[in-house]
Amino acid sequence: MSWLIPLAQRRNAPRPTALPQRGAALLTAMLTVTLVATLAAGALWQQWRAVEVESAERARVQSHWILTGALDWSRLILREDAIAGGPDSLSEPWAIPLQEARLSSFLAADSNNNASDDNDALEAFLSGSITDQQGRLNISNLIDNQALQPNAHRAFAKLFDLLSLPASQLSTLEQNLLQAKKAGDSQALLPAQRLDQLLNFGLSASTLSQLRPFITLLPERTPVNLNTAPAEVLYASIRSLDMASAQRLVSLRARSHFKSLSDVGQQLGELAAQVNESEHSVTSRYFEVLGRLRLGDNRMEERSLVVRNNSEVQTLWRERGQFQRGPGNSNPP
Repeated sequence: MSWLIPLAQRRNAPRPTALPQRGAALLTAMLTVTLVATLAAGALWQQWRAVEVESAERARVQSHWILTGALDWSRLILREDAIAGGPDSLSEPWAIPLQEARLSSFLAADSNNNASDDNDALEAFLSGSITDQQGRLNISNLIDNQALQPNAHRAFAKLFDLLSLPASQLSTLEQNLLQAKKAGDSQALLPAQRLDQLLNFGLSASTLSQLRPFITLLPERTPVNLNTAPAEVLYASIRSLDMASAQRLVSLRARSHFKSLSDVGQQLGELAAQVNESEHSVTSRYFEVLGRLRLGDNRMEERSLVVRNNSEVQTLWRERGQFQRGPGNSNPP
């Protein structure tokens, strides 16, 4: 019977606990929770991304229509100015820049709109300006009938000298523009349409930056409007004019704008013969419309070139840029 003792002892011995099974169950539960949390986070991210994309698209469409409306408004101002007639000067309504204003203040004039109930409208701010492009030296004036135009070259040379810019870059620019004009569409060098494209025609970025306030690039040769040109452009466009006399002309027209070229000639005295209708005028046809929109934290800027033929104002091109800023940056660009 002695062999039964070990068996009884084995029967009465404590059974091993179920800790390994409990650990496996706990690990499985943790993995399940982790998987569910991951799937939920992924679904939440996808939903957030869809909302953000929809909001961005909505803001883009709203900005597009608001800036289009601002451009149409500018065209209407220029059209009414053309109907009124007379010379174009900086004392006219189109030359007064629009300071940043809440969009709802414009819509409030219409009693039929419900913009006051739209939070987006309340957070939209609009500003802009109209600039006479014929108050600047036109790059297109440099080339006439596939040849360098001497008077235009002389004007640009005076401007380069005034701004202490290298004359070699002007020479390179003229040669490349002449080559592009002769080559036409069959060559790689094509006539430029934007000032930034002049970087491919021999101008450096620093030179273009200094020239930008005084030059323009229009689709045809144009005279300089002596009513809107800054002193630097007056100095460059009138052959023997010095800078002091150019600044005096700016002061005189601020009190009373020039109604004709003969008015300018009376102020120039013996230099009056250097003012002529082929190079100078007191009216303009080409204008740049700049519109800025701040919609929440998003900022958008649009530039448009328009041409005015009598009472018809046509848009030639539009370009737009968008700038993202934080809530603390509320000042207009």
